[in-house]
Amino acid sequence: MLDLIAIGNISIDLYFKGDSLTFADNRFQLAVGGKYFCNYFFEGVGGGGANVAIGVSKHGLKTAVYGKIGNNPFKNIIVEKLRSNGVSSDLCQIEDNYFNVSSILLTAGGERTIINYNTPHQHMINDELLSKLSNSKFVYLGNLPDVSLTEKEKLLSVLKKNQQTTIANLGVKDCRRDFEQLSGFLKKIDILIINGYEFAELVKKPYEKIDFRKYQTVAADFFEGKIVVITDGEKGSYGYADNRAFFQKAIKLEKVTDTTGAGDAYTAAFISEFIASGDIKKSMLKGSNYAVKILSKIGAN
Repeated sequence: MLDLIAIGNISIDLYFKGDSLTFADNRFQLAVGGKYFCNYFFEGVGGGGANVAIGVSKHGLKTAVYGKIGNNPFKNIIVEKLRSNGVSSDLCQIEDNYFNVSSILLTAGGERTIINYNTPHQHMINDELLSKLSNSKFVYLGNLPDVSLTEKEKLLSVLKKNQQTTIANLGVKDCRRDFEQLSGFLKKIDILIINGYEFAELVKKPYEKIDFRKYQTVAADFFEGKIVVITDGEKGSYGYADNRAFFQKAIKLEKVTDTTGAGDAYTAAFISEFIASGDIKKSMLKGSNYAVKILSKIGAN
């Protein structure tokens, strides 16, 4: 029996860092036709599904990831990196003519620009997957903007029938939908984890006018009986459940090396502690500590 199945994207991440990648006015200054030589390169696996599965595994739990892996030269690299991090890839779909590749340019201060190519995939959740999901106590559904809400709701309905705990992330694209479109999805999840700007899009309010420290911030019918966690970068994170609001200050870090994957790291550590203890406050603290660990190194996990 697995502790967690993480459903989401899996990518190969190629990191480049060097003085020749000039950075000014919050932008990389690269000339058309230019050729740039870097003095640091790192190859890693990324994507929300892989990052969360690896992060939970690093906290001592049994995990698997479900996502698409292209039948291309990166396949063996991805599968081996998942295996070496204790994550099963047995549920993954191996698909011809599929790529998910990110080139990540890093500054000395940890800022990054990501150039991503992801072969469009509107259909990812199938009957074969649904039949295998019962082998896990918890299931995480990452941000899959190209997969329809109908398909996601079908997945959540099966999980609810199996009485499995469901944790979900919504990206900006889904958060910008009307409440009526999202109501079926939100009613079927147990825990929602999103960042402050995504939450602002979800509740249709300006980010600057939301007081995240108040439970009334999330007092809406479709959040009743659920746990909502909102991450807000250097400002900390907020949790809401049972008419209570929780706050976790961000852990200070002297130097940020790479911001890639920090949100997924928080999610992974939160899930691992919640599986172990069911304590929201402890889970938020573990999330903050693990996010700092990821911020202090190059790579998303």
